[in-house]
Amino acid sequence: MTNIYFESVLMAWGSIVSNKMRSLLTMLGIIIGVAAVIALMSIGYGVQYQIESNISSLGSNTITVTPGTGRKPGVRPAAGSMQTLTYKDYLAIKNLPNINFAAPLVNTSYLIVNGNKNWTTRIYGCTRDYATLSSLDVAEGRFWTEKEYNNRSRVCVIGKTVATNLFGDESPVGQKVRIHGDPFTVIGVLDEKGYSFMDQDDRILIPFTTVQERMLHITYVNNVVISADNADDLTQIESDVTNLLRTRHRIQAGKEDDFSIQNSQEIMETMKSTTQTLTIFLGSIAAISLLVGGIGIMNIMLVSVTERTREIGIRKALGATYSMIVVQFLIESVTVSVAGGLIGVLLGIGISKVIPHVSTLTTVLSVTPILGSFLFSVFIGLVFGLYPAQKAAKLNPIDALHYE
Repeated sequence: MTNIYFESVLMAWGSIVSNKMRSLLTMLGIIIGVAAVIALMSIGYGVQYQIESNISSLGSNTITVTPGTGRKPGVRPAAGSMQTLTYKDYLAIKNLPNINFAAPLVNTSYLIVNGNKNWTTRIYGCTRDYATLSSLDVAEGRFWTEKEYNNRSRVCVIGKTVATNLFGDESPVGQKVRIHGDPFTVIGVLDEKGYSFMDQDDRILIPFTTVQERMLHITYVNNVVISADNADDLTQIESDVTNLLRTRHRIQAGKEDDFSIQNSQEIMETMKSTTQTLTIFLGSIAAISLLVGGIGIMNIMLVSVTERTREIGIRKALGATYSMIVVQFLIESVTVSVAGGLIGVLLGIGISKVIPHVSTLTTVLSVTPILGSFLFSVFIGLVFGLYPAQKAAKLNPIDALHYE
């Protein structure tokens, strides 16, 4: 029996080789389908990877507390535009358990001037802890000292984009810039962070005390950013912060919070779920072409049955059973789909490797779509080859022998 199967595979392969163009056109739908599934799903996985990297670059295992809330419908102040979060709230939050770092933050936009050059950028009034939990390192120069922080000194650490637009190739460390008309000394340049939802290098860090008291003259903060060593602690920290602020702000039971809390892990899970859905959708759309390829296999197998009617009649006259004829034609259709699937896999991997070099997209190859699309192509060959195989097996040997 094994010998019969082996001979059937050889016959199927011989049929493919002897009709190269027809075989290629038959396999084309399978090739395109498998390649499309692999390429599109690699793009989907790449998008997912980029989003996760972008969120991580903004600070992993973090919670951001923002004044104001937008949970209920209707016109209301946007989160961050209210003044319900104070520096004393930050000091109270900082003493909660499981918190690794906590940092107050105030930010605004200003025009920065250096001689005849100017640049509008975002000013962040923050502490050294904010730089630590946001993974902001200094490439050149230094951060401010505790003495400079307490003295509300006019010093700043600038991003690479700001440095390039104001100083070109010249080192900005030690030089003066004017911010809101006041002179500031550049004491450092941040490491490049790249683009994560926005240009992470287009910013200036200034001591929190300087921005809050000498520049903005305010007593509230725009955000309090919290980090934990363990992602499992974030839910408990979020609950502790909520209870603490509701108590400090004297919010009665049943009343809504006057602050918002964003958990970086929750955001990442939401984005991951969205991108996974997108990836599956892309793969499903591409898989439709595999069905088209299956129709092509069925069509060519029906043609093959017609062409080989006399051969089928001879086989049946010599004792070939119904199941033997079915198996023979199924092996032929599966052989075509396997060959097309293998070519499609190679093509899909090749396209996935080329895409990052010709576009800004990132691709991530995974075994799942490669193996899944190949097995699905084999299944397609089996399903769509079944009807032609049954048609061939049901032929009357006498009628088949007389067929011209």
